[in-house]
Amino acid sequence: MTRTRRLSVVLVLNLVLVAGLLVVGISANSLGVLAEGADYLADAAAIGVSLLAVRVSKLPPTPKRPQGYPMATTWAAGVNAGWLLVLSTAILVGAAVRLVTRTSEVHGLPVLIVSGIAAVVMFVGALILRDGSDGDNKGDGDNKAGGDLNMRAVLLDTAGDAAAAAGVAVAGAVIYVAHGLYWLDPVVAAIIALVVGYHAVRLLIEIFQALRAHRRSVSRP
Repeated sequence: MTRTRRLSVVLVLNLVLVAGLLVVGISANSLGVLAEGADYLADAAAIGVSLLAVRVSKLPPTPKRPQGYPMATTWAAGVNAGWLLVLSTAILVGAAVRLVTRTSEVHGLPVLIVSGIAAVVMFVGALILRDGSDGDNKGDGDNKAGGDLNMRAVLLDTAGDAAAAAGVAVAGAVIYVAHGLYWLDPVVAAIIALVVGYHAVRLLIEIFQALRAHRRSVSRP
């Protein structure tokens, strides 16, 4: 399966989950589930950017751009990693507000069910992307390093989604059994946001280094 097909499959998985997560998040009053839904919607947009970048990277060279667009997928990786960082920050702020203002009742059972389903679906998506993140660009024709970074960005996001959904599901289970401990919902969301944000920063640094190395190679006589 080519990189483009892998990205397309994960795009469909994200879109299928968005509506259900947003509905359950609102009805169950769960920040964790709402964060999942918003994240998956953002992921769909990010994957769309990645697919566009793969297409652009295959455009033929022109007199103005004799090398074509070899770094298109690297730039797409930067967009995806940057969005991950912004989203993580927004979730952290939302979690802090809920903790300070005292979290209202969260309905644990629907949180457990929908987040458990989302965790399984995103885990499958991560496996699909992981099989294509080893630099195999056959059928895509994009820059190898850029393609790898692009796939890593989307893989990181999808793996983070799976972990986030699993964490929210566990929190939902505890809340359902205990009939309380509602503060677990924003705490779990905050922890996941911190982990994803950390990896997003590391990926952004690597992307910056790749872009700088490319500029140096192009500027050489």
